[in-house]
Amino acid sequence: QALSEIAGMGGGGGDLQEMRARPLTERRVDMHGFCNPSDFQRSPYLSARGNIANIFRGSTEEGYKAYHADKYDEDKNPNGIINFGTSENKLCFDLMSKRLTQTDMNLMEPPLLQYPDWKGHMFLREEVARFLTYYCKAPAPLKAENVIVLNGCGSLFSALATVLCDPGEAVLIATPFYGGITQSVFLYGNVKLVYAYLDSKITGTSTRPFQLTVEKLEKALQDARAEGVTVRALILLNPQNPLGDIYSLTELRDYLEFAKRHELHVIVDEIYMLSVFDESATFHSVLGMDRLPDPQRTHVMWGISKDFAVSGIRFGTLYTENQDVANAVASLCYFHGVCGPVQHKVAQLLRDRGESVAPYWINQVYLRANHARLKAAHTYVTDELKTLGVPFLNRNAGFFVWIDFRKYLRTGTFEEEMLLWRRFLDNKVLLSCGKAFECSEPGWFRIIFADKTHRLQLGMQRIRKVLEEREQEILAEEKEQPCQSDQDGKADSTDEVIFVSRHQEPTCASSSNLGDLIGLLQQQMRSSDWLQKNTAEQFA
Repeated sequence: QALSEIAGMGGGGGDLQEMRARPLTERRVDMHGFCNPSDFQRSPYLSARGNIANIFRGSTEEGYKAYHADKYDEDKNPNGIINFGTSENKLCFDLMSKRLTQTDMNLMEPPLLQYPDWKGHMFLREEVARFLTYYCKAPAPLKAENVIVLNGCGSLFSALATVLCDPGEAVLIATPFYGGITQSVFLYGNVKLVYAYLDSKITGTSTRPFQLTVEKLEKALQDARAEGVTVRALILLNPQNPLGDIYSLTELRDYLEFAKRHELHVIVDEIYMLSVFDESATFHSVLGMDRLPDPQRTHVMWGISKDFAVSGIRFGTLYTENQDVANAVASLCYFHGVCGPVQHKVAQLLRDRGESVAPYWINQVYLRANHARLKAAHTYVTDELKTLGVPFLNRNAGFFVWIDFRKYLRTGTFEEEMLLWRRFLDNKVLLSCGKAFECSEPGWFRIIFADKTHRLQLGMQRIRKVLEEREQEILAEEKEQPCQSDQDGKADSTDEVIFVSRHQEPTCASSSNLGDLIGLLQQQMRSSDWLQKNTAEQFA
């Protein structure tokens, strides 16, 4: 029904704003966020579902397509687009290319060229179980029989949504979140997402911006149920994309207990678990907990694309103790299998133990270098943002920084956010805007920093140019049409959390470090009109 409603709008595009205003029970998904209705032409050759797949695109897809048509290259295309939008680690090609071309990787035996167990070759599943036992700090050895291998975590989201939910049912997730999940759960399974909206304000039980609390999950769940929506599962991203938050053990247990009370499955995506690049931050895996509140409804995902900087190798793994779920997902692995030679390479990569019980190359060579490079790149980008006086969340996990560009929006709308996004793209730098993550506040952007120094420098120069031009335009507009308040729709409570350190938020200025205070001062000077009103000429 929902597919027919959307695809039946015809060539005129229809009024998707009307659909957005309907309650959850009358719309399966908010199409406005990821398709352009003005370009929508219904194809007579496609089903309703096919038409949806055909138009399923938004700023993420538009920017990604533009980037591939005009990629920056230092020598061949120096004026091309620099991609700070796609979450990839481009810092470790030297390490990974060397490791993946060593002789132990090049094995070709008959079983690798034949159909495998659809859950994955047992030699790989055993290696994954040992790997996760070690890095997730599991209290007991994890079992290979609970491991399933697919070609990426996107396929895992699709498979899990299909086997856990019926068409039209929903999964609960906190916003902002990685927008690709919407596509994964909706396109195959016609499963929608129910949002627990997080914001930058520190109120109630929140102690940091965009903090996920059980109260917010309860509210979102009850609102959905009041509208007749059946919610079957909760998705947790840890570390969180795009915020970079790492959940504490207490928080994880609270979320899992909430899910147990409401008999919800919990899908935990831990794909950035080894990309925590600062010693002061500690990652806690769900698989490392002494006791899971509801083990039969807890399903953990991980893959190598992020932590091992090989997003072009499609490999993801699911760990679940529920054999009904495992077998149902395995029946879909026929469509999402990993080829035999790649399974061998991944097993060799994960088993690299050397002389030590712990993975030798992984710990002593790869992770040590990767974390140092991530930390240096993160420091460079955040120092640039401080110089610009731009607020951001200062976290130590993942490849991204969540940036507050709200002061560059005159009216504070998502339409204006999209105009700013296009302006960055016109100036040959691709970012991700908050709407792509279903952020509730216009003006937040995600920037990927896991890139080489020369691209970071040039990309930040292009960003600076756009922001300085936009700043001058806003000043000119305000002179013509003064606002009631300089703060309307802009900095509000985030003045308290401008350059937030790691997981804990400063409660007063004295707990910030010197760099944070300097950045805060710069931001306040830039956002104030005192300098404009008190010029040297006026003093003279």
